[in-house]
This record gives sequence, C-alpha cells and structure tokens, in this order.
Amino acid sequence: MSHIRSLRFVHKLDQFAMSSDALKKRKPKVIRNEGGTPENKRCRAEGDQDARVYNEDVELEGRDPAQDYDQYKDTCEALAKLMAEIQELKTNGSRDNSIEIEERRMQSCIHFMTLKKLNRLAHMRLKKGRDQTHEAKQRVDALHLQLQNLLYEVMHLQKEISKCLEFKSKHEEIELVSEDEFFQEAPPDISRPQLTKDDPHQLTLARLDWELEQRKRLAEKYKESLASKEKILKGIEVKKEYLSSLQPGLNAIMQASLPVQEYLSMPFEQAQKQNEVARHLPPPLYVLLVQANAYSQACDKNLAVSINGDVDEAKALSKPPEDSQDDESDSDAEEEQQNTKRRRPTLGVQLDDKRREMLKRHPLSLCVDLKCKDGSVLHMFFYYLMNLNIMTVKVKVSTAADLSGAVSAGELLNPEMLLNCLYANDQGTETPNPANRYQFDKVGITTFGDYVTELGHPYIWVQNLGGLLFPSDRPECVPGGSSLSASHMETAMKLLRGRLQSRLALHKQFSSLEHGIVPVSCECQHLFPAKVVSRLARWTTITHQEYAELPFTQHVSLAGLAQESDLYFLAVIERGTARLQAAMVLNPATLRSPRSLPCPSTGKGNAAAGQTTTCGLWRVKSMYSSQNCKAPVQTTSC
Repeated sequence: MSHIRSLRFVHKLDQFAMSSDALKKRKPKVIRNEGGTPENKRCRAEGDQDARVYNEDVELEGRDPAQDYDQYKDTCEALAKLMAEIQELKTNGSRDNSIEIEERRMQSCIHFMTLKKLNRLAHMRLKKGRDQTHEAKQRVDALHLQLQNLLYEVMHLQKEISKCLEFKSKHEEIELVSEDEFFQEAPPDISRPQLTKDDPHQLTLARLDWELEQRKRLAEKYKESLASKEKILKGIEVKKEYLSSLQPGLNAIMQASLPVQEYLSMPFEQAQKQNEVARHLPPPLYVLLVQANAYSQACDKNLAVSINGDVDEAKALSKPPEDSQDDESDSDAEEEQQNTKRRRPTLGVQLDDKRREMLKRHPLSLCVDLKCKDGSVLHMFFYYLMNLNIMTVKVKVSTAADLSGAVSAGELLNPEMLLNCLYANDQGTETPNPANRYQFDKVGITTFGDYVTELGHPYIWVQNLGGLLFPSDRPECVPGGSSLSASHMETAMKLLRGRLQSRLALHKQFSSLEHGIVPVSCECQHLFPAKVVSRLARWTTITHQEYAELPFTQHVSLAGLAQESDLYFLAVIERGTARLQAAMVLNPATLRSPRSLPCPSTGKGNAAAGQTTTCGLWRVKSMYSSQNCKAPVQTTSC
C-alpha cells in the first residue's frame, strides 16, 4: 500500500511540474560548479567563466527511450525497496534508526527526482512524437491534395481526349458529290489526281474546295434570280394597280346594265352573288339548289330559288379552328371553369342545352317559290339540321285574292297541314333517319313531332330532293345524291303545284258553302230540280274527336277511315222542319277517282220533302266525290 501511495504522489508531482513548466518559457539551464571558492566565483564574474549550457532537447535526442524505461523500472524498484526499509525501521521503533531512515529518505527523494525527470522526458518525447505526426499528416494531406489535383487534371485531359475523338467536323454534314463525279467535273487544278487519289485527307480537302466553288456559282445565280423576281413582282404590282383602276369602271358598267339584265331576264350579277354564297351551303341544300335551278331553266320558268341566312356564320362553320384562338380562349376557359365551379347547372338545363345543340340548323337555308297561273305563290323554306343529317321544310302561301273571310276553310291552307301526305303515308312528323332515334334517346326526346312547328317537317320527298337516301322497310335500289334529286324534282314540283291549286279551289268552294251558297257545275246542272226547297243552314269545321263522337260516324271510325291528320267538316241542310246532317272527312292525300256516299234517310216527312232532301244531299255529294270525301249523313225532323 505504501508503494502505491508513493507512486500516486510521484504522478501528481510530475503533473504539477509539467503544468508549471508549460506556462513558462523554456530556458536553457546552466550548471555551475558549486564547489568553487569565493575567489573563483569572483574570477568567473570577471570573465573567466567556466560554464556549461544544458539543453533538454539535446539531451532528449541523445537518450534512448528503452534505457529510460529500464531506468524507470529500476528506480521504481529501488524506491519501493527504500519505502519498505523505512517502514521496517519505523516499525522497530529504535532511536538509532533515525539516521538510517533519514538517509533512505534522501535516497528516496533522489529517486523521486529521477522519476520526475524521466516523466518529463517521456512527456517531451510524446509531444515531439505528436508534433512529428502532425507534420507528417500535413505532408500526407498536401500530397493527397496534390494527388487529387493530378487526378482532376487527368480527368479533364480524358474529357478533352474524348471530345477530340468524338469531334465531328462540319464537312461531314455536307453532302459532297461522289468521287467519280468529282474527278469528272472538277478542273485539274482543284482535283489534282496525282495527289488526291492516294491521300484521303487531300481528297477531302479537294472535294470541299470544289463544293465551295459550286456554292459560289449557285449564290451568284440566286442573286440573279432574286433580281429577276423583284423585277417580275414590280410588273405584277403595276398590273394590279391597273386592274384596281378598272374595278370602279366595271362596277359602274354593271350597275348601268342592271335594267338591261332585268329586261332580258338575265340576272348575271345576282347569279354570281348566289354562286359565291352557294359554296358555303351544306351538301343537301347545295344539291337542291343545283337541281332546282336546272329544272327552272329547263322546264318551269315559274320556279325561283334564293339563298337566305347569315353568310358570315356559315363561313365560320366551314373554317377550321385556329391555334391562336385556342391561346386567346385560355383565359375565357379558365373564367368559365371558375363560373362552373361556382354554379353547376342542373340535369334539366344540361339536357336542354344538348337538345338545342342537336336540333341546331345550318345558318343558310333555301327559299323555293312556286308560282301558279292565278298569281298565288307557294313559298317553301328548306333547312338542314347538321347533327341529325336531315332536311326540313316550312310552307307559306301567298294568294292574289284575300281569303281571310272563310273560317271553315282556314285549315285547308294551314302551313302545318298543307303538304301532308303529298306522297302516301308521308305526314312529316317523324324523322326518316333511323340513326336519329338513338340520338334522341341520349337527350330525352320522345318524338320529333314536338319540334316540327319550330324546325319544319322532315318529309321523305324533301330528303329525296336534297339527295339524302335513308334505308326503309322495303329494300329499294335507288341511287343517291344528285341522281336521286333529279329523279324526284319534276314529280315533286307537279304535285306541289297541284296540291296548292286544288286547295285553293277547295277553299273557294268551302267559302261559298260557309256563306250558304252551293256552287253548281255545268256537268251537274241536270241533277238539280228547277225549284229547290231545301237550304244549307250551316257549314263548319269540326275536330277528329267531335267527328268520332257523332252517332252516325261510328262505322267509319271503326273501319279506320278517319285519321287525326284528316280534315273534318259538318254540313246541316234544312227543309222546313226536316234537317239533314252530313259529316265529311277530307284526306290530305286527295284521290282522283269518285267515291259514292251512303245516304240513309230517317225521320218524319212527306215524299216531296224526302225527295228534296235527297236532292240537296246529292248536290253536296257530287261536289266532293272528286275530293276523296267520306260523308255519312243523317236526316231528322224537327
């Protein structure tokens, strides 16, 4: 235990010594000879100094660490031995041992000083080793940095080498003439066959020189061509100015020739304008325009065709959308998207928008005017529904005389019913295009008949006039396009004129009946007695429902002879107290063959009365036998 305590004491003493020495600047020690006399000291003070300089660094370099370690072990063993002896002497407690203890204490102090010196030398050696290690590390870092710089330079050189290896000269992109063509066309001072045939490098240089010569020659030709082009453009500008100066004069001549054109029925200017507008018509309307004009020029001078509508909107439809418009509409689309987020339309509003879009008509339409000899005109307006790919027609009648006085005959010239059944079973209430049925299901349209008042009637003959051919229930080999329109044009025009004339004549007859006047033709004059006792008390129009509710018309309704598309009239003929009621059905598809009318007679009256009643009925029957009339009658007595 005493040995351990002594070691701890020596260690703490060494630490204190090292800390105090580190704070002080290291100074060389001077070892003086203490055994000199005062005279000797005085002599040394005067200049005869016999001194020796001590330096720890020098001593540290001259000492061997292994020997210091052995000395350290020997000193520690000796110190431990002295401590044990001192402990033993103190244990004996003899007074004579104090001198020996003091001697051993002095020896222990000397050993302590030795240990202190060895410890100091060890710390100095450690510090020196650390300094050397730090210097070596700095040298290694410097060498490593130099190595990195060299590696970076190597990498840079490798990149430059790769660039050089991958370098593509501009001449590689130039399509040079072949070698054979080069030697044939190039002059000898450029080709130099004796040098270039054996040296690829010189051959490439020579070919590049020849390419340069050719390009110089072409550049001169290009300049000459540009000069010629400028000269030609100037000539064109002069001619344009001359033609522009002619335009006002030509316009004045055309305006002055308009009366001559009208007098000679040669509207060249109007035809030219119409042809310009006709380019923007959809194909069906264009086919109808061409065929109607051809038929008018060849067969019917009373047929006139004109184009109506917004030409600018039609031009906008025919033009493809431009990219600039997409860029300009980006902001509008963003605003619409924001507005859509704020308010979302309901399902009903969306369906209404889809319906309007599906039923949209082309901006341009055709107006066909069919004139009759009496001055009446049938105006037909043909439209094209772009999304449904069908044509519709609207009708308007212009008469020479005023026909507003007849109430019962008003339905005869009703635009919604005037052209019904021009052909058999063609009432114009359903679309003839089978594909429209699936389109209607998507937008919730049950029947097209709900929109015919607004859009017009899609009669089958209208589709034929436009060259539109749709599959029907019966397979037919009918050509489409212009051939289909041409084959139906003459027949359709004749039927339309005949329908208008027959309706006008029938309107005149019904107007007379409404006023109590029974017109009699010359052929039927012998059928009437000289004295007429009965009279037409009333002539009026009725509905299909009212006709079906009459007790004496049940057999006609059950037979299917009365349709909702027919026209219904009721006549009341009186003779004294006897009354006869006649209900008539007028089919729009007028038949030319006469039809007999049943005439049951019931009631109370004398024979003369019955004969007169029958005669009055016969007058009505003879008038409608040529108009496909079905007229059940009933006689009653009042």
